[in-house]
Amino acid sequence: MTHQDLIQIALEVRENAYVPYSHFKVGAALLGVSGKVYTGCNVECASYGGTNCAERTAIFKAVSEGERRFKTIAVVGDPNAYTFPCGICRQVMVEFGKELEIIVAKTPEDYRVYTMNDILPHSFTPDDLENSREGAHSHDL
Repeated sequence: MTHQDLIQIALEVRENAYVPYSHFKVGAALLGVSGKVYTGCNVECASYGGTNCAERTAIFKAVSEGERRFKTIAVVGDPNAYTFPCGICRQVMVEFGKELEIIVAKTPEDYRVYTMNDILPHSFTPDDLENSREGAHSHDL
């Protein structure tokens, strides 16, 4: 699966976005280590807090189907600008590993590739919780 393939899939699923309020469509295509691709689009809600982004939709679909390790996610939004994942999406993405490659694209020919470290440096991850628990045990002695 090439970057261009993932971008094309994200562009296609972007058309399914439910955006009656912002009118800002976003699509995502997530490649699992299994080779399966999971898609997502943003879904808005009149109660804005109930809105879900394309990236999280794709990740939640993958997790609900048993996939927990991912290679790459392509994100497309505004056709005239690169659309980056929001802060909540970045936190959800890093939950599943810092190795995830992030593609932000306008078209299959016009895109940029980043790492989790590029878009969420100094992230808080499950490792931080594990280190905290280990540290707490050493103080109990």
